[in-house]
Amino acid sequence: MKIALTLLATLLLAFVQSNVYGQKKFELADYAKFVNISDPQISPDGKSIVIVTSRPDYVQNRFNAELVLVDVATGTKRILTQDRFSVSSPRWSPNGDQLAFISRTGQGKDVTNQLFLLSMQGGEAKQITKSPKGVQHFAWSPNATDIAYAALNEPKNKTDIEKGYTSFEITNNDMFVGSQPLPAHIWIVNTITAENKRITDGDWSLPLVIPPSAPSSPFSWSPDGKTILFVKAASAYSGDGQKRSIQRLNVADGSYKPLTDRTKFEGYPNFSPDGSKISYWYKKGNINGSINELWVANTTGGAGKSISEKLNRDLYLSAWMPGNNGFLIGGHNDNKTSIWRMDLDGKTTPLDLGNISPSWSFWLDATVSKNGAIAFTGTEPNKPAALYYMENSTAKPVQLTDYNNEVAKLTFGKTETIRWENDGLKHNGIITYPVNYEQGKKYPLVLVIHGGPATASVEQFARFSQILANEGYFVFEPNYRGSDNLGNDYKIAIVADAGAGPGRDVMAGLEKLKATGMIDKDRIGVSGWSYGGYMTVWLAGHYGGWKAAVAGAAVTDWVDQYNFSDANIGRADALGGSPYVGDNMKKYIAQSPITEAKNIKAPTLILANIGDPRVPVTQSYKLYHTLVDNGTVTKFIGWPIPAHNATDPVTQMERDRLWLNWMNTYLK
Repeated sequence: MKIALTLLATLLLAFVQSNVYGQKKFELADYAKFVNISDPQISPDGKSIVIVTSRPDYVQNRFNAELVLVDVATGTKRILTQDRFSVSSPRWSPNGDQLAFISRTGQGKDVTNQLFLLSMQGGEAKQITKSPKGVQHFAWSPNATDIAYAALNEPKNKTDIEKGYTSFEITNNDMFVGSQPLPAHIWIVNTITAENKRITDGDWSLPLVIPPSAPSSPFSWSPDGKTILFVKAASAYSGDGQKRSIQRLNVADGSYKPLTDRTKFEGYPNFSPDGSKISYWYKKGNINGSINELWVANTTGGAGKSISEKLNRDLYLSAWMPGNNGFLIGGHNDNKTSIWRMDLDGKTTPLDLGNISPSWSFWLDATVSKNGAIAFTGTEPNKPAALYYMENSTAKPVQLTDYNNEVAKLTFGKTETIRWENDGLKHNGIITYPVNYEQGKKYPLVLVIHGGPATASVEQFARFSQILANEGYFVFEPNYRGSDNLGNDYKIAIVADAGAGPGRDVMAGLEKLKATGMIDKDRIGVSGWSYGGYMTVWLAGHYGGWKAAVAGAAVTDWVDQYNFSDANIGRADALGGSPYVGDNMKKYIAQSPITEAKNIKAPTLILANIGDPRVPVTQSYKLYHTLVDNGTVTKFIGWPIPAHNATDPVTQMERDRLWLNWMNTYLK
């Protein structure tokens, strides 16, 4: 009888822990329930929105995507694509009769992304390109017949390569490039005849994207269909990516000329609806690390003027509103992701989004219709992604999808903003409370520091933070100088001060949090990925008191970043010049966390992708040997992935499980 009662008590305790007031604990296994929603595109008649939905498939270890048509009036959904696990970039034809999108074709090494066309009258999608290297992005012509698309050239010495002559010139590329970087150029396909015609060629290139990063600058057709705006990069070598300028292409003869006399930092050009003006992005002050400003110029040429200077925020969205007299713009703003209506004189009016945070991943996922309606994807702190619709910029958002309703019913910790000051700067960060928080009780704390550094932690649904909250942790996501949420001076304050200043910012925020009395000061862990990994190693090496650390894809040595990463020489602007000129090497050494990593005492988990071009794994090896040689408890886990972030669901879950288990081992 006693054994039975004990077993019953154990089962009841497990039930209570897993079900709080009828709610189930949010766990790693629940990742399988998430549906990602992206790239909303409003139809020309304004009656429907096409979106991309994707679900994790843990058997095939991939994300299965579909195009879904959502009726604006009723929210009714209709799946448009079948048996295509990879679809992206849906774009309506100007008359709304067809939908173009990118999908994978082929098998094994022959897999490429090609352009497909789907009639809205029904039937199967048809492939209209057979580009040997695949299609990167595209844009419809106003004539509703032609589509301009970007595709990589084939190697000039293809025949020699097939014979075994595989040497290539190495300049400003990352260490994992295994062949001559190929430039991307403009082609046009006729959707009726499927005729493909090359428009541009040369050693220069359209901007190339190495994820994670902003999407390549899309094309913009003039309303009369005679001109295409595009961005020209100096070469296909990734280190030359800053050398980019806006060009105006004459479609008839393939000639092009620059919009301005600049040679760097221009991007994202867009014709106004009437074709009289061109908007584009340009780095404030011609400084690589500064914010994106929105400029407006006449179509005839010239730089024009910046209209977003008064707003003083880093922009990740700029879409012309109907009538040629303003924009829908967006970016991080204090502790939020915001969308504004901006007039041509720079006057801004924020959209009232309530607690909704528009989705962001180097690009704000929102679009504007011909009549001024707005569609975007977004989250709330306790609510995963959904599609939202606004009839106009003054309307309240209406939720049109509930794909993640099952996840939203699980238990989540309360989220709020904490603010503090340090070194004369105002800072903020996001705190997630432990689930079932009890006032007066002290809890362990995990810092989850954002990467970038040009991004920000804002009040939104943060999946891993909520996993930690369900394990009984406070989670602190600090913003620090270099983040992009508080204007240009705040963002560039990190120049030549990569670690010390940001480190003081984070520690000041931590002290503010400790002073609340909610934190168990003897159980604090520090962690992050990419620049968050950099900050983790910096803080663990310069400050004591940590009980655990997780350094993911961590920058530890700026010299390696300069020599081996995809941005390579582009790092010099933020660090004081080339490390090989004058006394600059001293600056690199002083700002590299590896210099003081010998002081790290906290048990440290190192995570890295072996083929990461953004933060080469050499830096994780250096950290591993430094820690082991100095007697620090260390584990180094790597994945055979040629990317900065895992794109498959199995690795994403495994990474989070290892991260969580490390904290549980040393903080509980």
